[in-house]
Amino acid sequence: MTGSIVVGYTATDEGADALALGARLARSIDAHLDLVIVLPPEGTRSSAVVPPERAFEEHVRAQAEAWLRTAVAQVPADVRCLGHVRFNESFAEGIIAAGEEFDARLLVVGAANGTTLGRHRLGSVASELVHSSPIPVALAPAGSRDNADAEMPIPRVTAAVGTRAGADALVEEAARLAAAAHGTLRLVSLVPFDVPAGLDTGAITLAQNAHGEDVLQQVRAALPEGIEAEVERAAGDSVEDAVAHLRWHPGEVVMVGSSRLAQPRRLFLGSTAAKMLHELPVPMIVVPRTRAEAGER
Repeated sequence: MTGSIVVGYTATDEGADALALGARLARSIDAHLDLVIVLPPEGTRSSAVVPPERAFEEHVRAQAEAWLRTAVAQVPADVRCLGHVRFNESFAEGIIAAGEEFDARLLVVGAANGTTLGRHRLGSVASELVHSSPIPVALAPAGSRDNADAEMPIPRVTAAVGTRAGADALVEEAARLAAAAHGTLRLVSLVPFDVPAGLDTGAITLAQNAHGEDVLQQVRAALPEGIEAEVERAAGDSVEDAVAHLRWHPGEVVMVGSSRLAQPRRLFLGSTAAKMLHELPVPMIVVPRTRAEAGER
């Protein structure tokens, strides 16, 4: 699995977190790393740019290029890396455009400023990306830059799967990432949490087990030839509870599919994935819907 990984970079802690995750992903799958800073379009403050404004814009661009040089210098020598300045009124749109320009396999962004270390909270850019990108988006937990796992390869990829349409595409993408990283694959079934009220504990357990076995059969059938995976049923009183009780390997990443509300080949972060983010201590990768999954021909 070669190709580019595009990091939406800013000279902030969040940008450093995204850089750390992007570099680790790039090294793990032998991908090229492209760091992108998005600036407002040149000359947008007036129809005729006067010399002082032009000088200011040149200063801003020079500063962005200096930040990129510093960031590229921090990337491990065995990871191919380039820095780029792009212009767009929207940072998210600029990152998506860069991802399409560089044929990116992943877009990487950091958590919002002020997020608890090791956890996720979507800022405005990340939120826009996970609700519109045609390219998978990787979300770096806060503090990734200082995490002891920052230099580690990816030991395991977990795919959070269900029985709804789209599981095949997610499992295939997770299997490809695990194979490229020489890691293992885990398929996790998050049991339904809308079990009818009034059922006793035994009935709830039976419902959970039945769902888990159903998922197990479906995902096994969807695995590419020669790929094996461990399967785990995550149970709890809520999505957050279920995720909190899962065990994670150091350096692991989790992949989720886009919501059924998403347009084909676009992302839309569903409610289950959003709830997972509250408890996840590892990076999350959100995978777009495919046209086949949406029933298009």
